[in-house]
Amino acid sequence: MRYEKGRKDASRRRILEVAAERFRSDGIAASGLAGIMSEAGLTNGAFYPHFRSKEELVRDSVAGTIDAQTGRLLDRLDAGGLDAVITAYLSPQHRDDAANGCAAAALLPELARQPVKTRRACAERLHATVRALAEALPPGTEDREDTALGLYATLIGALQLARATKGTPLSDHALAAGAEAARRLIEAPRG
Repeated sequence: MRYEKGRKDASRRRILEVAAERFRSDGIAASGLAGIMSEAGLTNGAFYPHFRSKEELVRDSVAGTIDAQTGRLLDRLDAGGLDAVITAYLSPQHRDDAANGCAAAALLPELARQPVKTRRACAERLHATVRALAEALPPGTEDREDTALGLYATLIGALQLARATKGTPLSDHALAAGAEAARRLIEAPRG
């Protein structure tokens, strides 16, 4: 049976989309291929024309998610600067929507256990996010990339802590304290 042109690409995009949501909400290890394919509306056999392994699916879906996240970060930077990024990233809405949120905050511990090829692909993309943050820092900021890396780590760590303690007072406190720490990191040096 022949299918219309573009169907294979559309199926691949759907698998990547479902996998990215599942990985962020449930974790990589807890997300089986059968569940991903079922949610994508495809059979298990339809997986292999698109990916050689779950490892390849993880690498491609997480890399694509980080790329999209960096694009949204750039849009937010253009619209409102670093303060807008901090406010959105450490918001209760972002905390409560892991399936559609930051892949780094949701998956870093599991990514550390992935094969080196996957870790490298993610590291390249995370570094692109850091570079985008570095370019947005106030004039006069010394060690721009180091400051941006510290900012990104602060945001990710605060979000992870807030998600881990969701439903307790510590969760909201983690968001607020993380935002305050992030803002202190980006204050222009006083001379």
